[in-house]
Amino acid sequence: MRLLCAPASPFSSKVRMAARHFGIKLEEIHVDTNAGPSLLIDNNPLGKIPTLLTDEGDAIFDSRAIMHYFHRRKGKFYPTKKSKRTEVEVLEALCDGTNECLLSIVYERRVREPEKQHQPWIDRQWTKVARALTHLDAEPPKIGKKLHAGHFAFAALIGYLHLRFEGQWEADFTGLIEWEREFEKHFPDYQAMKPRAQ
Repeated sequence: MRLLCAPASPFSSKVRMAARHFGIKLEEIHVDTNAGPSLLIDNNPLGKIPTLLTDEGDAIFDSRAIMHYFHRRKGKFYPTKKSKRTEVEVLEALCDGTNECLLSIVYERRVREPEKQHQPWIDRQWTKVARALTHLDAEPPKIGKKLHAGHFAFAALIGYLHLRFEGQWEADFTGLIEWEREFEKHFPDYQAMKPRAQ
């Protein structure tokens, strides 16, 4: 299977880490979404990453759809017990939503000239981020014998914070740093696979 992705993307990182952990082999193809390459556009009308191209010729996009596809193949990404699965899915949604807010800030700063950037919009997104991080810092997901989709979503979020917002959150959310260290003990490839500059 081929995964259209980018090293800096937290959503790509989540999928890549989970696939590695559960033994799903992927050929990673790095794409620039701004360039709109035909391989991406022809398989995903939204032109977003990650996009998975299966061996059967199907295109699956949105990181959560990919994670659920992997779960149907391997049965290990989400807990069997319904209440536990819901808990993991909510955690994944929270982490993904937080990353969407962070990306919104990054795009606002990257695309617009400084004098045209809308600071109230940036502040609003960061308020959402801060609320989510406060919640996650107070109630981080426990790491037991088995890692699940929520763990990888959380790890990708922390990795993206390091990449794009270094020095802006660490002092206030030390629990996230502690959780990250514990996660790395269970997933030694974390440093190599977390979001990184291209």
